Amino acid sequence: MTADLHIHTTASDGRFTPENILKYAIDARLSYIAITDHDTVNGLLELYEGSKDKINTISLIPGIEFSTDLPENEVHILGYHIDIYNVELRKQLDILVAHRHERTKQIINKLKQLGYTIDYLRVLELAEHATSIGRPHIARALIEKGYFSTVSEVFTTLLDKNGSAYVPHYKLTPLQVIALIKRAGGISVLAHPGLVGNDTIILELIHHGLLGLEVYHPTHDQVQTQKYLDMAKQYQLLVTGGSDFHAVPTRFPPKLGLFTIPANLAKKLSEYKLKNRVY
Repeated sequence: MTADLHIHTTASDGRFTPENILKYAIDARLSYIAITDHDTVNGLLELYEGSKDKINTISLIPGIEFSTDLPENEVHILGYHIDIYNVELRKQLDILVAHRHERTKQIINKLKQLGYTIDYLRVLELAEHATSIGRPHIARALIEKGYFSTVSEVFTTLLDKNGSAYVPHYKLTPLQVIALIKRAGGISVLAHPGLVGNDTIILELIHHGLLGLEVYHPTHDQVQTQKYLDMAKQYQLLVTGGSDFHAVPTRFPPKLGLFTIPANLAKKLSEYKLKNRVY
């Protein structure tokens, strides 16, 4: 039995709807999945409120992914087994989403000054009115207008961190995210630690209550995987992994079921939740 604990849907920057993700996960015979959209739980709400019969055929772990405010390092934190109806969590997500929309408008204004004209409403349409709008949706609008051929080309030219159209967005600190996930009944796990670029930061997060590491990720090579597996064992952390699936054809994996982890790791995550009653 296998699992995939890092999946995005159209609620943020994935290209498959939550219902399609559920269908493809079942087709791939995954035992556990976690939907971990950026700054939103709307995809999960859609499933819980409209596809309960299908959810019963697979173990669905409610999750989320936060980008955090460390300018020089890529620190993303996953929250698993969160209470998606938690009032404090939902209020904070509303703030993050509002800032995402404002940031999109600012980027569009910068693009116009650079000679790239796209419409904000068209970006929303291309995003299928995703709750958590972001740079990939802007990239699609630029491609549609014929300015670029691929999303990666857009990012390299304009939207990467040092790009001429880049605008930073409002983020919580890593410690704020860890605390918020805990108060929402969840388990905090550092996403793709190999991309952080500084293991000292990881050790600091562990000291401040981080509960797990995403050891298995498509960007990790064998050396990194073993290093973070050893770190997890040393500090008695939960071990997770996932494909970081967005349904982008040029990004591995191109479909669900190609990058998986043993189901017992997902089971341990659930057992930890029940045993420790994280609230």
